[in-house]
Amino acid sequence: MQRTSPPGAAALVRLRDTLALPLGPGIPGAFLHALGERDDFAALTVSCGLLLDWFELFTRPGVRLLSGFYGPIERALRDGGHDVHFVPADFRRFMTVLEAFAPRVMATTAAPPDAGGWLSLSLHAGATLPELRRCGRDRERLLIVETNPALPRTLGLPPEHSHRLHVDEIDVLIESDRPLFELPDPPPTDLDRAIAAHALAYVAEGSTLQTGIGTIPSAIASLLAAGPGGDYGVHSEMFTTGLMHLHRAGKVSNRKGVFDGVSVCTFALGTRELHEWLDGQEAVRFLPVGVVNAPEVIARNRQMISVNGALAVDLAGQVAADTVAGRQHSGVGGHEDFVGATGNSLAERSLVCLPSTTTTKDGRRISRLVAGFGADMLVTTPRHQVDVVITEFGAAELFGRTVDERAEALAAVAHPDFRDELHAAARFR
Repeated sequence: MQRTSPPGAAALVRLRDTLALPLGPGIPGAFLHALGERDDFAALTVSCGLLLDWFELFTRPGVRLLSGFYGPIERALRDGGHDVHFVPADFRRFMTVLEAFAPRVMATTAAPPDAGGWLSLSLHAGATLPELRRCGRDRERLLIVETNPALPRTLGLPPEHSHRLHVDEIDVLIESDRPLFELPDPPPTDLDRAIAAHALAYVAEGSTLQTGIGTIPSAIASLLAAGPGGDYGVHSEMFTTGLMHLHRAGKVSNRKGVFDGVSVCTFALGTRELHEWLDGQEAVRFLPVGVVNAPEVIARNRQMISVNGALAVDLAGQVAADTVAGRQHSGVGGHEDFVGATGNSLAERSLVCLPSTTTTKDGRRISRLVAGFGADMLVTTPRHQVDVVITEFGAAELFGRTVDERAEALAAVAHPDFRDELHAAARFR
């Protein structure tokens, strides 16, 4: 193993090369910033997703970014005319996409090595560990690990899911003290609280929870933490500050039927408080996305309740959650996995939550519930997997209903300004 500086590691990348990085919190920022100081690449292709910082690297000639999940940075790079492209795949299949890509160079973040030389992969288990190990074993490839003392030392479930690398498995070790990205936990708005209140009616004591990103899932977790219920389990792609509060309130028992005794996730995003709480935290375990998001594993949980967002829903019940007007906005992630795997018993519910309206750049209010999707709107989750759609005006239960009944139920939870036209459209289905 070679110890070097971020610029030293960046110098090891060839003029024509392939590089793969994990999603979001697993991306080694100091290494990427050092790569961005170079302007000599002839053909560097980088595969990753959900950039959490602005990297000059992706503005350089000869650099191509392949992203499996867009965030604000990817959208800004695309809008600026840079060479960024979306790779459609759900989060589980990132593992196969990465194996097919077979990059010469891989890089990831990790907590500093412990006394035995083990590096916890910290905030990201995701889709990369098998390929990281393959890369480290191959003398023709290069495995770079960036450590940071601010990264929490998180745990997997050994021996099968160790969530760590040994210094002997890697080629290059670099150190960084860059501040970690923090996802704020802002107080919920009145609209968030209204949606969360409708959602709480579906969360019974003893439920196993999956929550996505955003203020609405956070508001739901906060209300559950302050409420009278408990005995919850957590099986979630993403671990959030809200789920930490649920733990701290003593509401999580994890008697859920699979991975009992611990909350499981595949990555975490949140506040510094969350990072500090996760350090050495035995109640939360990080597992590969192929395990956490596997529908057959999700379905084994007791009273599974999934809570996810959407950008729009049409009267057929189709959900658009990753594109806006034909342009990539985010990614597929685990949306369909958790929506589709929940509902194997009447006690299990899948909740798709969204505000009833949004405002365009020119100040117009438009409905997020629409009669039908046009050619420029792409479906993230098909209608037959959607159970309950919730807005601030109530919950539309779709499971087991006819197409006409579903359309009427969705129109009923639209904003009053759009409700009549949607009811009229529903009657002609």
